[in-house]
Amino acid sequence: MSENKQIGPLASEADPASLSVLADGTQPVPPHLKKLAVFLDASIRLPGGYRIGWDAILGLVPGLGDAAGLMLSLYIVLAGARLGVGGFTLLRMCANVAIEAAIGTIPLVGDVFDMGYKANLRNLKLIEQWCQRPRSARRQSVVVMIISAALIAALMAFVIWAMVFIAMAVFSLMRS
Repeated sequence: MSENKQIGPLASEADPASLSVLADGTQPVPPHLKKLAVFLDASIRLPGGYRIGWDAILGLVPGLGDAAGLMLSLYIVLAGARLGVGGFTLLRMCANVAIEAAIGTIPLVGDVFDMGYKANLRNLKLIEQWCQRPRSARRQSVVVMIISAALIAALMAFVIWAMVFIAMAVFSLMRS
């Protein structure tokens, strides 16, 4: 059912079975990545059926826990790169990890955010999309990155405008 074509420059270093191309031209996601993403983001069932993972538990340990979670999340991004995931999709994956890591540093608020954001499962989904439909995944990632860049630029413009407005108001109060 599967041919054993090697994918990417680092294919010889990985498990050859996890890098095979299926007869329909798609590439399966290695099972260990799925297990890691679920372990980090959805392995613990809470009352009511909601799931959290060990990444959220690690995040409760100040500094060290957040760093450990970040390293494990970056492993998934690196694995995506080794599978040949495209640049815009990798950029999106890095943004997911960066958002979770940055907000995760805020005591308690970051921990609650980490329980809901689930960057590792988001990144697993991006890898799966890339492996199944690379062109579609690339197009979607480009659109998301353009919209994100526009939103960040708009936010920065607003902050600069607000700073100028406040400075002008302070200066006018000082003159009177």
